[in-house]
Amino acid sequence: MTGNPPAEGRPLRRRVLVAIVGVAAAAVVLFALPLAVVLQRLYRDEAVVSLERDATRISAEVPDSIARDPRPVPIVTRMSRRLTVGVYTLDGRRVTGRGPDYSPVAGNADDGHVHEAVEQGLLTVSAPVPSDESIVAVIRVATPYDRISARVERAWLLMAGLATLVVGLAAVVARRQAGRLAAPLERLTRDAQALGSGDFSIRARTVGVREADAASHALEATARRLGDVLDRERAFSAHVSHQLRTPLTGLLLGLEAGLTEDDPHAVIRTALDRGEHLQEIIEDLVRLSRGSAGDHGVLDVRALLDEVRTRTDVTVRVPDELPEVRASLAAVRQILRVLLDNAVTHGRPPITVSATDLGSGLAIDVTDDGPGVPDGVDVFRAPADGHGIGLALARSLAEAEGGRLILRRSSPPTFSLLLPAGGYGSRHQSPS
Repeated sequence: MTGNPPAEGRPLRRRVLVAIVGVAAAAVVLFALPLAVVLQRLYRDEAVVSLERDATRISAEVPDSIARDPRPVPIVTRMSRRLTVGVYTLDGRRVTGRGPDYSPVAGNADDGHVHEAVEQGLLTVSAPVPSDESIVAVIRVATPYDRISARVERAWLLMAGLATLVVGLAAVVARRQAGRLAAPLERLTRDAQALGSGDFSIRARTVGVREADAASHALEATARRLGDVLDRERAFSAHVSHQLRTPLTGLLLGLEAGLTEDDPHAVIRTALDRGEHLQEIIEDLVRLSRGSAGDHGVLDVRALLDEVRTRTDVTVRVPDELPEVRASLAAVRQILRVLLDNAVTHGRPPITVSATDLGSGLAIDVTDDGPGVPDGVDVFRAPADGHGIGLALARSLAEAEGGRLILRRSSPPTFSLLLPAGGYGSRHQSPS
């Protein structure tokens, strides 16, 4: 089944936006509710203090005989004329001034203390009028509670406006932050889809978010590796057909020649040898294509070159002492096959294979007496006339083993496979 999987859940942009706005709103509410209660009490307490001050000042101005000889209540300087001021007896009955005929708050002041309460929609304060021996009357001062409520409501509206502004600013910041976080992931999704479609040209983009930048660079590295692997696989497939063509042609020609022979036993034996050789080539190529050519153990160079001497008509030269190298036997054997096939096909005898100790590594040279490689021809870049056939594959195998394949001399042609030693001073004595 193909196609994109259905999207599930909420998108990241909405999640980030909801999370930030939700936290901001919760913080505003948790801060504003206690503040609103405190402001309400603060405004009420301010009003009570102001009324107590006015009541105390009035009680100091009225005469002790006001309860027996009612007279207008004196107006204290800087006292608001909107206040309701009255003089009451100790049992709460109005004597003079303004106010209800009976006030429980005024009656409570007979204990000599100031009292406050909300009475008939008014914030009311009562203060005793003392004389030399006792309390003779009570001053009651009141103001409409609506005035305090209006102040509280205005403060609450201001707080609500500020809270709305804060949440709105949080929403703007959250929207930008959500886009900043979601955009790299959306871009990574598009790049991943492009990579899945075979586009290996995607490149990392730095956005300043460490995790997103790391993922983008990792995806770019993956695309490069996959592109390189695919290019190598395509090149490998193209070169494999060439490597199999020569031994398969030899096998078919031998079988055709055997049709005219009276005794087919020799032909059959030759065909079996060539078939086994072809099977070995196929197995090596399969292992190389799967990246399982071996564990890169110590390469037995003498045994490998003895095998070359047995199967081909070449001169092999191996010194008694060789450096220890670690490489895939299948890869090195395939490289030598390419070099020998080119020497046999495009060169002239004698063909010589020699191993040389370089001190820091090993060189295996393949030389023939052919006309050589024309100047300006890159035999490793693409198949061409002369010595270029299959050499691109051989060079890629050499580089995969940590070595190099070079054209040391163009005429007479000498190709050198250079393999690094397993370690300085690491040598083994070849059997004589």
